Amino acid sequence: MKQTATLLISCPDQKGLVAAIADFLLQHNANILHADQHQDAELKLFLMRVEWDLTGFNLDTMAFDTAFKPIADKFQMNWRLALSGSRPKLAIFVSKYDHCLADLLYRHQANELHCEIPLIVSNHADTRWMADAYKIPFQHFEVLKDSKAEAERDQLALLRHHHIDFIVLARYMQVLSPDFIRHFPNRIINIHHSFLPAFHGARPYHRAFERGVKLIGATSHYVTETLDDGPIIEQDVARISHRDQIEDLVQKGADLEKIVLSRAVRWHVENRVLVYANKTVVFD
Repeated sequence: MKQTATLLISCPDQKGLVAAIADFLLQHNANILHADQHQDAELKLFLMRVEWDLTGFNLDTMAFDTAFKPIADKFQMNWRLALSGSRPKLAIFVSKYDHCLADLLYRHQANELHCEIPLIVSNHADTRWMADAYKIPFQHFEVLKDSKAEAERDQLALLRHHHIDFIVLARYMQVLSPDFIRHFPNRIINIHHSFLPAFHGARPYHRAFERGVKLIGATSHYVTETLDDGPIIEQDVARISHRDQIEDLVQKGADLEKIVLSRAVRWHVENRVLVYANKTVVFD
């Protein structure tokens, strides 16, 4: 596989942005492989993702910050550089439902997810066998109402020990505290078993059934302090009918959840997602 670098940029929209970025890369002999951009007309914001082959690139990536700073300062850019050779470390949090966990572990083993999974965390022991099957360390934390803060402190210490870069809540049926979330801003991905903003919170399939909806959905989003209100990364839907019972909704929804979550994780790992104004741009 080619070794590449990816630059993600957001800044006020103005003339000369694309030219300045392209000229900078050309000066350092970059061969651009992919470039995608978006302008938010209402917020007057420019967002861009550009990926180039590192073969022949004559600027040491360690010196990129200093070399790019004049352009970044001139255009008031927020930016970050990601290298394809870097594999972010993912911790998966799960409770009893194991379908999303199973899907992520299989895709990781099949090299669909370019990351490391050094840790699985759960508030139940039910999925330990699956972690053992994939030879991934499993840590069980009993999370009780009066000891939740202590459990989160222990979890954070474990995450620091493993140098975890981001977290995926694969049907982890616990609400994370604001303090926990602040340690991983826009680095906790959740799967919600509803087409948000409809039926947020608990038991969405039951409420969808009671409402008699004709479509059910799943939503993957970054976690914020407001429950089920973070920037949405991916969604999908399935059609249902009056013949479907709650059990059918749950079964059909589980398939959606797996697909939607795996897409969001892959796009995050591939540095295709930029967050702004509680929304996301997912670049091609």
